[in-house]
Amino acid sequence: MTTLSEAARAVVESGHLAHVVTLNADGSPQVSCAWIAMDGDELVMMHTAEHVKVRNLRRDPRVVISIESEERSEGGIHPPFQRYLVIYGTATIVEGAAPALAPLICANYGSAAPPNVPPGYVTRVTVDRVGGVGPWVH
Repeated sequence: MTTLSEAARAVVESGHLAHVVTLNADGSPQVSCAWIAMDGDELVMMHTAEHVKVRNLRRDPRVVISIESEERSEGGIHPPFQRYLVIYGTATIVEGAAPALAPLICANYGSAAPPNVPPGYVTRVTVDRVGGVGPWVH
């Protein structure tokens, strides 16, 4: 397990959409956008139904999450470009946990949790390694 730096946590908590990559049964990539948040050292996302990414993660818990930062790189020999955080992790699906985490995840996007959130699913992601472009890469 890798602990995210403060700079990486700030990107996760910035309210930018996360691009979540899972693997389909045939090995092809599946990409979807999700709202995410930090719960301790884990990333969490909520699902109101058993979507493709939930089924994929049950079968193969490897996940990659990409989030753009608001910052641009310093440049150097290349022109400045958008910084981004890439998190490689291992997911665990928790059934029925969506109502408990809805306030945390929705608050990360400046929204209140809707009333009567269905039990749904929560994906908890343990960070294995970090990549991308920014101060979180050593």
